[in-house]
Amino acid sequence: MSAFKDYKYIMEMSIFKMLSTVAEKSGTEAYIIGGFVRDFLISRKVKDLDIVVIGDGIDFANQVSKHLNNQKVKIFKNFGTAMLRYNDWELEFVGARKESYNRDSRKPEVEPGTLRDDQLRRDFTINALAIGLNGDSKGKFLDPFEGLKDLREEIIRTPTDPERTFSDDPLRMMRAIRFATQLKYIIHSDSLMAISKMKSRIGIVSAERITTELNKIIMADKPSIGFKLLFKTGLLREFFPEMVALQGIEEKNGVRHKDNFYHTLEVLDNVAEESNNLWLRWSAILHDIAKPPTKRFIEGAGWTFHGHEDKGSRMVPQIFKRLKLPLDNQMKYVQKMVALHLRPIALTKEEATDSAIRRLLFDAGDDIDDLMILCKSDITSKNEKKVKRYLSNYEKVRKRLVEVEEKDKVRNWQPPISGDEIMATFNISPSRNVGIIKNAIKEAILEGEISNETAEVRKFMFELGESLGLKPKQD
Repeated sequence: MSAFKDYKYIMEMSIFKMLSTVAEKSGTEAYIIGGFVRDFLISRKVKDLDIVVIGDGIDFANQVSKHLNNQKVKIFKNFGTAMLRYNDWELEFVGARKESYNRDSRKPEVEPGTLRDDQLRRDFTINALAIGLNGDSKGKFLDPFEGLKDLREEIIRTPTDPERTFSDDPLRMMRAIRFATQLKYIIHSDSLMAISKMKSRIGIVSAERITTELNKIIMADKPSIGFKLLFKTGLLREFFPEMVALQGIEEKNGVRHKDNFYHTLEVLDNVAEESNNLWLRWSAILHDIAKPPTKRFIEGAGWTFHGHEDKGSRMVPQIFKRLKLPLDNQMKYVQKMVALHLRPIALTKEEATDSAIRRLLFDAGDDIDDLMILCKSDITSKNEKKVKRYLSNYEKVRKRLVEVEEKDKVRNWQPPISGDEIMATFNISPSRNVGIIKNAIKEAILEGEISNETAEVRKFMFELGESLGLKPKQD
């Protein structure tokens, strides 16, 4: 049962006294509606305010602007809405309306309506709550669809027939699951069944809008709640089949492998406890994404997923492209995390050499700390002794990373000697020999054969050049 703030307290706040004054002066019937009312009642921080009026929302916004010494109003004529900022509040104004939908589009036909029409077009009862700003309804709670009851009972429910609600605007299916995840509420059984039935309708929604809701699920305190609902309703398969393919356990000759879908959700929740980095959370989602296509059963060895980290890294761009996720540095970061996620775990299984540690630092660069979070989060065995051993070894590797980095400074390593200097030293043009020398210097430093110091590197360069038949330029 949620502990509510007293909604009547809203009317004592200065911003609402101001809006009430303008509404009464202009004779405009106006209401606070939607997300603000919901979030205020359950004590969630909110600074966005939706005001619905019976009549012209833009005109009322202009009236408010005049009252605030001509505060700038941003008008969106195509949508019949206006927005202005007041202190740290963002106020959006719209006229009450009712909507009707064509089956092949999410864009509704809109016409003026009553407050009830406007509440009826809202996605969920908890988002249809309103409070009057003036007239007979001033300070009164207007709740025709029992949204307050659903808020108290922590239920997500549509104000009208859920199948029609989700057919009209299929993105509402994603929003239902997103709210259930963020608020940790239960989706009403009728609405949940309707999502399962109407799931294919998500096909008329753009990938960008789906991904916006998906990212909000991923950024929740416990994102697995949303992914389990997406999977249960069949909605996940409609836009992310690669993740669905992780689900299931196969047994052969009495040997089983774990369910990689639910393992992935454990890893995701573990990462979420440690980091608010959206792209690290995406790395958790995709770290085992290539296990289905790399799965093999080998007699005497059992199930293997050899090379899944490499193939998974190569699958990232096609998934990002389809889901309209950014194809720049964020994608490259996720590719790197997926490609490297086994490296720290491999180092926990044996006494790691300085060379192996240096190479991991070199390859991970500034993302080494994120990689170690992913690595630790990937330890999800039900065997307590095994987990304890892995965690102990993990801490040893983490300590070694710090020690080796302090000594050798190879994180984001750049060679002490550039290609230009190599060419100038031996008076040669760009050639294969320049690449050979540069790579040999890198390998010698990573293997610990020479230190990461300019003098020692120059000595090594001269010796290597001589072995290649190169002579230093005479001054």
